Amino acid sequence: MLRFLTAGESHGRALVVILEGLPAGLVIDEDTIARDLRRRQGGYGRGRRMAIESDRAEIISGVRAGETLGGPVAMTIQNRDWTNWQYTMRSTAEPPDDAGGARRGPVTRPRPGHADLAGGAKYERDDLRDILERASARETAARVAAGALARQLLARAGIRLTSHVFTLGGTTVPDRGAIDFARASALPDDGPLRCVDPVLEKQMIDEIDRAREAGDTLGGAFEVIATGVPIGLGSYVQWDRKLDGRLAQALMSIPAIKAVGIGLGPEVASRPGSRVHDEIVGGDASRATGLARPTNNAGGLEGGVTNGEDLRISGYMKPISTLMKPLRSVDLATMTEAPAAIERSDVCAVPAAAVVGEAMVALVLADALLERFGGDSIAALDRAMASAEQTIRARFAPKR
Repeated sequence: MLRFLTAGESHGRALVVILEGLPAGLVIDEDTIARDLRRRQGGYGRGRRMAIESDRAEIISGVRAGETLGGPVAMTIQNRDWTNWQYTMRSTAEPPDDAGGARRGPVTRPRPGHADLAGGAKYERDDLRDILERASARETAARVAAGALARQLLARAGIRLTSHVFTLGGTTVPDRGAIDFARASALPDDGPLRCVDPVLEKQMIDEIDRAREAGDTLGGAFEVIATGVPIGLGSYVQWDRKLDGRLAQALMSIPAIKAVGIGLGPEVASRPGSRVHDEIVGGDASRATGLARPTNNAGGLEGGVTNGEDLRISGYMKPISTLMKPLRSVDLATMTEAPAAIERSDVCAVPAAAVVGEAMVALVLADALLERFGGDSIAALDRAMASAEQTIRARFAPKR
């Protein structure tokens, strides 16, 4: 129903994203896209590039007079550092006479933990820049732009998303299940790490400072929360239609994410069933079913289908692969031991990964929303959702 493709290299001229499947008639707010791109560039522990780039997406097709037309929406995000990379990242065999930027040599020392070595072997490239430029997390800016459009579709359906960081290095917020949507969404966009506990956030900042001084990097974990999610998105009838599987794949596709949890996540393995499964109680007139859950350990998903509770999904990010005090590697040009290459990088990018996580969750939820309710136009989607809610309310009405 909804799909997207991105193109572009980390230091190339621009990133490109094409999003197909948005219904016609969706009002687009470009400032909302800019806000999400700005949030992706924030967070304590980011590198020098964030001071250079100020991302802005330009819509070049699929929108007219502020509304979607039903066709693919294409956007570009210019790399403002392009002038410093024109010579190295030129697309022509010979450099143009006016090509600017440094004459950078080939990258031949792969970084442990990055795609450098595996990608160079797969695509038979001697200069590992051919690998790292596309494998770079810079590509996620295009995903955030696409996700910002998906969020606007979800907002029309009453679904809102936010995120928060609950682990960084050795510091973890206890009982993150008690952090509700309102508390997480109240965090300021320009907060250093988007952690709900200011004392623990200060400890996290101190950990980042120590890692920077040591030439090291830090990972962590974040949680995306979606509220207002209707019951019935996804399906259990086939493995590839289960919404939890689709969400997990989407988050795992973010660079450096090594694990995903839904609801309690890995904690379910160490609890008895009586402390995992969410009891069902009645008397909640605000819900279409009239039913409620005192807990949400399942994270809003049961059997691959949304159950009407808030969706809660977490991503666990490894430390970034570029270390200022590099690990051991091998120079592939000589096959002799050498320190790994150093590329301009961050000490910690967990808050940025959380924003990318929001975008990926938004894209998957928007796809599931259109799958369930259909509609080539916003008006048709509105009618389908209203009809479905009326049917559910009638189905779960008190029996006389």
